[in-house]
Amino acid sequence: MTTDVDFWFDPLCPWAWMTSRWMLEVEKVRDVHTRFHVMSLSVLNEGRDLPEGYQRTMERGWLGVRTAILVEKEHGQEKLREFYTALGTRYHPQEEPQTIETVKAALSEVGADESLADRAAAWQPGDESDDIDQALRASHHEGMDPVGDEVGTPVIHVNGLALFGPVISPAPKGEQAGELFDGFVKVTAYPGFFELKRSRNDVHPIFD
Repeated sequence: MTTDVDFWFDPLCPWAWMTSRWMLEVEKVRDVHTRFHVMSLSVLNEGRDLPEGYQRTMERGWLGVRTAILVEKEHGQEKLREFYTALGTRYHPQEEPQTIETVKAALSEVGADESLADRAAAWQPGDESDDIDQALRASHHEGMDPVGDEVGTPVIHVNGLALFGPVISPAPKGEQAGELFDGFVKVTAYPGFFELKRSRNDVHPIFD
């Protein structure tokens, strides 16, 4: 029986990107299907006292998540999955700028309308004709409320339990990816489980 895994991401986050690549590898060695959903670090950090540089990052982040929501709305969840792969590849391994031009290039790559990025960029509060923000916040809260506001992304829901993580670098391949997933699923089988953690120290996302 196929195990459905729901995965929440913000395109900005390199750690979510690493976890998403792991889940796609898991699909090759286990009977698993990953459904991709949008959360927003910009929503998560609203109203918080942030360092100036991180605040600017949060301001840039609205474009990617709003475009992703429009991709899902206009083209469905499988196209959202393709778009995230295209945009995440540009943002992270290729280190392209987090600009509307990069977002449009990712849309074009997966056969989606580039004007979705224009609509996302033009959205303003009170825009009743296309309430992108409402859909974004609904998706965000569906993923994040079950894990609380002390974590960010990645978030995975499986077996009725939501957990932050795993935070990994590099993403395991082949059977090693499957074995890590097996362990993750076993952890979710116990409803009283809350946390396992150790410091990353100087480990950064390793894109391979």
